[in-house]
Amino acid sequence: MTKIAIFGSAFNPPSLGHKSVIETLQHFDKVLLVPSIYHAWGKKMLAYDKRCELLDAFISDLDIANLESCNVEEVLYEPGQPVTTYAVLEKLQRMYPESELTFVIGPDNLLNFSKFSRAEDILKKWSVLACPELVKVRSTTIREHLAQGLNVDHLTTFNVAKLLVEYKLY
Repeated sequence: MTKIAIFGSAFNPPSLGHKSVIETLQHFDKVLLVPSIYHAWGKKMLAYDKRCELLDAFISDLDIANLESCNVEEVLYEPGQPVTTYAVLEKLQRMYPESELTFVIGPDNLLNFSKFSRAEDILKKWSVLACPELVKVRSTTIREHLAQGLNVDHLTTFNVAKLLVEYKLY
């Protein structure tokens, strides 16, 4: 049975903190990075298509064979409505019926997991793995650095940093 890790995040933008989590998931056959299209708790994010472009650059920089971007939230999205984790996992389970799915969350979301839509149902149907960032670099720090005109090369991957500056994002 194929084991798939589902790592959802705003990726607003992808950071070395995200990279440190991904590197702990190498025992999975596949790691799907799922950018959120609309944040359930109203978090302001860069446009979805830009974040997807940054995520593709991030994945390319990492060059990890079992890693790929997954646009499942785009498929499930209805304007103005958040896409729930349950809906994402349910759709992915239909797409990968012979696979064992594990939902990966950071420690901040672990503390809020009871607020997730159908949290108990998620725990009944799938595994949940809390992975702390081993490198303490947050997307917020990248956005703050960019707003102040500071260099972000040490906070994200090469091509993500390049795109952030080129497009004058954040």
